[in-house]
Amino acid sequence: MKKYSKLKRERLRKGIYLLPNIFTTLNLFFGFHAIIASINGDFVVAAVSIIIAGLFDNLDGKIARATNTTSKFGVEYDSLADLISFGLAPGLMIYLWALEPMGRIGWLAAFLFMTCGALRLARFNTQIEISSSDTFTGLPIPAGAGMNAVTILLCNRLGITEMISPVIIMIMLYMLSFLMVSSIQYNSFKKPELFKKRNFNVLVTAVLVLIFIAAQPSIALFIFGLIYIISGPFNLLRRHLPGKQKQAQPGNDDSNS
Repeated sequence: MKKYSKLKRERLRKGIYLLPNIFTTLNLFFGFHAIIASINGDFVVAAVSIIIAGLFDNLDGKIARATNTTSKFGVEYDSLADLISFGLAPGLMIYLWALEPMGRIGWLAAFLFMTCGALRLARFNTQIEISSSDTFTGLPIPAGAGMNAVTILLCNRLGITEMISPVIIMIMLYMLSFLMVSSIQYNSFKKPELFKKRNFNVLVTAVLVLIFIAAQPSIALFIFGLIYIISGPFNLLRRHLPGKQKQAQPGNDDSNS
């Protein structure tokens, strides 16, 4: 018992890592700012805040791994921040933006999105030590929140905010909710191959993509977000094609010979 108490005191003395948790706090700050902006009716500001929160969420993990400052506290704090920034904030934003006229059905759709996001985070935390770092199981909650945000930005850019049907937005929320709690695999973009030397044409393509984002940010972000979201179901269908199934059979797999 004394040994356990001593170990506990030593862990408390170590404290927490400052740098990655500052980025997590910035993620939480912009998520809270998105909530305030949504309540005030500034939906474009709310959408941009959620996107910025996503950037900080991406940075805190990368910084923690790069500086070897990952910790159990950081994982839990990041999940709590994500639930606010990518669960509550986009759910409230999309409800006040489009679903409020639908009454109870509207806010229940927003509640479902937030709940599925919480379930997605809880599952991720329980499987973090056994899951592959190359893929995510289910749509990541920042991607789901980002899709809500870029949808608002796109509608504002095209001037169709008043014409958009709440039913379409509700269906989108249901689809995103399902994808978050599904077992569909999504690329995590953590593969080392992404950081190896590439052909010169790859750099040119990257520059063109950045120019496209700078010229039409709302349209570009919507297209990239949509491509990422449908990539999971697309890869799942591709793996289940007759040709792929034949290759996966034991008799055709060299690893099983």
